Amino acid sequence: MKFNDRRVLVTGGAGFIGSELVRQLLDQDSKVTVLDNFASGKKHYLPAHKKLTVITGDVMDEKIVRKAVKDQETIFNLAALPFIPDSYHYPVDFFKTNTIGNLNVLWEAIRAKSAEAFIQISTSEVYGSAQFTPMDENHPTAPYSTYAVSKLAADRAAFTLHKENGFPVVVIRPFNTFGPRYTQPYIIPEIMNQMLNGTTELSLGNVNATRDFTFVTDTANALLRAASEKKAIGEIINVGSGTEIRIQDLVHKIAKISGMKVKIKTDESRLRPYDVNRLICNNTKAQKLLKWTPKISLDTGLKITFEWAKKNKVTFNAPFKRWYYKNTDD
Repeated sequence: MKFNDRRVLVTGGAGFIGSELVRQLLDQDSKVTVLDNFASGKKHYLPAHKKLTVITGDVMDEKIVRKAVKDQETIFNLAALPFIPDSYHYPVDFFKTNTIGNLNVLWEAIRAKSAEAFIQISTSEVYGSAQFTPMDENHPTAPYSTYAVSKLAADRAAFTLHKENGFPVVVIRPFNTFGPRYTQPYIIPEIMNQMLNGTTELSLGNVNATRDFTFVTDTANALLRAASEKKAIGEIINVGSGTEIRIQDLVHKIAKISGMKVKIKTDESRLRPYDVNRLICNNTKAQKLLKWTPKISLDTGLKITFEWAKKNKVTFNAPFKRWYYKNTDD
């Protein structure tokens, strides 16, 4: 599939992965519409472009969703409440957005009858902690958080609607993505922000856990490839680097890049009540079906991200309830 002049909707397009996807689509001369409530996405993460249309609204609003999906040929559904610690305190809100809101987008897209590809963005968190490694698409789903449960419910709804309606759905499950224009205090932004604030004794949670990190440009590229491959329709596809790193070792890598000497102290408040200890992706299916492999190494990506973080001081809105229902321009 060529994306030039193609009508494309990106829900959550002002977010971390969404804003990178929008940039890649515009580079391919697509006609892009972004639907975002700007609860965590940033308007200035979106480039000024004559082929970009921005709709401010929530996926819970059926009328706005109906307007957004009209005549769209490709839909990337990234809208979500993404930060796991918030889901422990506001589970109903997470289900409203991540399950019901996503179902709204799916159903209105089916009714619109224009989409030739619908890419549903899931998460590796639906698998829980690794029962075998590397983790392929047949790994048991055993979500460890309300966030992950809400995303898994959306996956199941997308797959069922695909079967019931012949609707062209692809479910992509990214493992941990990192890079510039982050919107949440995920582990890499959190480490970098503490260092950039001059902290030499970092306050972190479970530093013995391992994660599989993929640079954001590579994750977005996988989404584009999923929308371009007809054989991907009806499939669940993992997207990750296929390597893992302990958080403690990740801290040392970032410290080396920053030129700082740091220590780590365990902050009990940062420990998850039900923690995923290990994630590592088997990306064989993505390689075979999408002809996709990550291009940016962890070390290179960390350097790029750290330089961006130095130039773009990002503060995180917290706690969740203070910002979720309020649109912001920053």
